[in-house]
Amino acid sequence: MHLLFADSIADQAIAELESRGYRCSVEPALTTADLPGRITGVDGLVVRSTKVDRAVFEAADKLALVIRAGAGTNTVDIEAAARNGVQVSNVPGRNAVAVAELTMGLILALDRRIADNVADARQGRWAKTTYSKANGLLGSALGIIGLGSVGLAVAERAAGFGMRIACLDRPGRSRAIRDRLAELDVVCYGSIPELLASSDVVSLHVPSAAETKNLVDADFLAAMKRGAILVNTARGDVVDEAALLAALDAGHVRAGLDVFTDEPGSGTAEWDSPLAKHPRVVATHHIGASTEQAQKAIAAGVVEIVDAFAAGEARNCVNLAPRGLGSATLTVRHLDKVGVLARVLELLREADLNVEHMQNRIFTGGEAAVATIDVAGTVPADLLAHLEAMPEVLGSSLVALDCTGTERA
Repeated sequence: MHLLFADSIADQAIAELESRGYRCSVEPALTTADLPGRITGVDGLVVRSTKVDRAVFEAADKLALVIRAGAGTNTVDIEAAARNGVQVSNVPGRNAVAVAELTMGLILALDRRIADNVADARQGRWAKTTYSKANGLLGSALGIIGLGSVGLAVAERAAGFGMRIACLDRPGRSRAIRDRLAELDVVCYGSIPELLASSDVVSLHVPSAAETKNLVDADFLAAMKRGAILVNTARGDVVDEAALLAALDAGHVRAGLDVFTDEPGSGTAEWDSPLAKHPRVVATHHIGASTEQAQKAIAAGVVEIVDAFAAGEARNCVNLAPRGLGSATLTVRHLDKVGVLARVLELLREADLNVEHMQNRIFTGGEAAVATIDVAGTVPADLLAHLEAMPEVLGSSLVALDCTGTERA
């Protein structure tokens, strides 16, 4: 397998992959515009900040896997990848601590005006009177929107500063998460306006998606306390930047921003951002995950995904349809002999049933196996009878699904 790395990655990951026999080309200087002309002959592409657009998938001849070496996949054209049968995987959770640490750093920098302190000191200006005023974090309220691995890591660290933590009440949280929130005395609110009205600091940790685009708009900002801090270490498009600029100009909020909608796609570039220049903003260069610890963890995750892919497993894949998209799930217990599954699939073809997903697992001892097959189409009433007429079939069952993939009685 030929793997192309269009961004830098820990040397240890390259060494491990090459030790497994993979051919690795590390070319971190590649840009989005370069990729279509470089993708020929490449089986797997690994990127961090480099964008992978439709032209890459259209130019590829062998590409089967794209790994975004980080949590988000908004820099990859997921739809184009799906149309071309290319698996897109990410490495979630490995950089949570790094992002949480930067989040706390931005909060401290805004509260104590650290960047302005440094700028004046470097210019030879002593301004203790100006900078001796700060609210302090002890007892202040931090509202976290998006309580995944990063949001939870922020909550844990903020609690260490004596901050009161709040989040949104969401159904379906695991018992372990609920127990941890209870340990941290986290208060859960039923709506965003309620959360904003109670928060001195609001920290965003949501993915880039249709439902989160411009989540922070003029109404959101107006609902924040006057003088409150907004921190975004998630994705640039979560914030309506024009609305934020207006709120900053009005002196209503302050902001710590690590991500922007117009940030350059390369590691070094000229960039003119009104937000980054604003005196009520502390801006960093999308470095949330950029610690040595995080990069080593992410690199290890990349190796795990490549190994799983080579073994036929789609680990952390974001563009495969979920199980149960068909009309029924067929389970066939059978003797592990050559040709059995071929005959099962032939019967499905004769019944005009399309296979949406299939898995075959061998039982201990290697004599029997069980195949689970999601099919789409109208299932003939006599399908199970035809299957069980095969001498190698030990038994079969069929579960009908509704349009959402839920079992139907």
